[in-house]
Amino acid sequence: MDFNSSSPYPEGVISFLDTDLYKLTMQCAVLKYYKDVPVTYSFTNRTPEKKLSRKAFVWLDEQIRKLGNISLSTEELRYLKTHCPYLTPAYLEFLQEFRLRPRDQVGVTFHPAGEDTGSESDIGDVNIDIRGTWSETILYEIPILALASEAYFKHMDTDWDYEVQEAQAFEKGMRLLEAGCVFSEFGTRRRRDYHTQALVFRGLTRASKEAEKRGLPGKLSGTSNVHLAMRFGIPPVGTVAHEWFMGIAAIMGDYKIASEEALRRWVGCFGEGVLGIALTDTFGTPEFLKAFSLPIRYSNDDLPKSNRKPSIADSFTSAADGTAGGQPSTTKTYAQVFTGVRQDSGNPTGFVKVMRRFYDEQGVKGRKVIVFSDSLNIERCLEYKKVSEEAGFQPTFGVGTYLTNDFVHKSTGKKSVPLNIVIKLSSAAGRPAIKISDNIGKNTGDKETVEKVKRELGYVEKEWEGGDETARWGKEGDAIQS
Repeated sequence: MDFNSSSPYPEGVISFLDTDLYKLTMQCAVLKYYKDVPVTYSFTNRTPEKKLSRKAFVWLDEQIRKLGNISLSTEELRYLKTHCPYLTPAYLEFLQEFRLRPRDQVGVTFHPAGEDTGSESDIGDVNIDIRGTWSETILYEIPILALASEAYFKHMDTDWDYEVQEAQAFEKGMRLLEAGCVFSEFGTRRRRDYHTQALVFRGLTRASKEAEKRGLPGKLSGTSNVHLAMRFGIPPVGTVAHEWFMGIAAIMGDYKIASEEALRRWVGCFGEGVLGIALTDTFGTPEFLKAFSLPIRYSNDDLPKSNRKPSIADSFTSAADGTAGGQPSTTKTYAQVFTGVRQDSGNPTGFVKVMRRFYDEQGVKGRKVIVFSDSLNIERCLEYKKVSEEAGFQPTFGVGTYLTNDFVHKSTGKKSVPLNIVIKLSSAAGRPAIKISDNIGKNTGDKETVEKVKRELGYVEKEWEGGDETARWGKEGDAIQS
């Protein structure tokens, strides 16, 4: 493996588990229900002014090809068996032989913005397309996004260093812990590189130990990165992504029942109360809540009740209501058995009010969890914590880019802005896959299909002043705020 001269760690992606937990849990469920469904994914740069040179593109292309050399090690398999008991034996057996095939499944092309001189200094846009069966391509998203970010900050914006990253993460962690926040690190996909994420997590774990020593009320509950969880002895956390709902809706072609089908299949694979944080906004929260209020349905191919196991991935929530591992029920609703919900777009304070009203109307008792994960910083965490607790929720926070890509330019001391890049499922079973979300700025996919589904669902368009995707983490040269 190649190593950066400034880092004792390899460049690029270094482990099969150097990904987010929810990609593994979704792959497990996809393998069970949708193994051979053909899908495509597309790459979008929401900060289009940040382009790559041809040299950066060549590095990125080479690193993507190297993903085909990575496989699950014996030690990693042992870790998954021990710490992720909800992953089925059939899935773990599948992983032992599984290999990514980027040469066959990933197309990466460079498009010069000006005259194409053939020089490595030419500047342009990169197009990335992924295609194959859902079970075989679902793991590309996280490593390719991480590599694209690393390519930019390795070759384009190089006016930065690692010097304060660990200390900065320690200070941020202490502020959150002193305020009583329960939080996890969610920063793999837009990290500056692996070394940065490792430094950040070293700072966070040091803060966690200091907080325990001082009896502080907050908690570092884990990381979405399974490799770092294994390395630092911290729980891997995460449940499900928009992709699960998007894919099932495209396969079914019926968006009015797709959310319930996605919930049903999820519970059928993992059990009631296991991996129990529901993502609400794929087709708008109001539409999701219609499905969330329904009684759970089971079919013959669902997981036998004897195999239902509580999830360490839910360890960042202490509000489980005792349903994990329990008897399958035909009377309980999804809202009752899920530990809580994740807020990932739109107005967070408005979302809290919507969920409070929903649970009250449904007669759902107990303290449910809200996981906030949309563009968080310390100030937002503290604000949402107050609002959530006042409404009777247990808030937790998935903090990503603010931890793993928070840098300044060495020459000016002004902000070095992260890339805002995404890879989204673009089709499944030959039909467009789309996401609407709770904010118009996060609409994703075929525009005609987006508008068609909005009409079918009676979707009400929403904009939120905090939802500007082009300036999500500030603008280049912004002064640094304390």
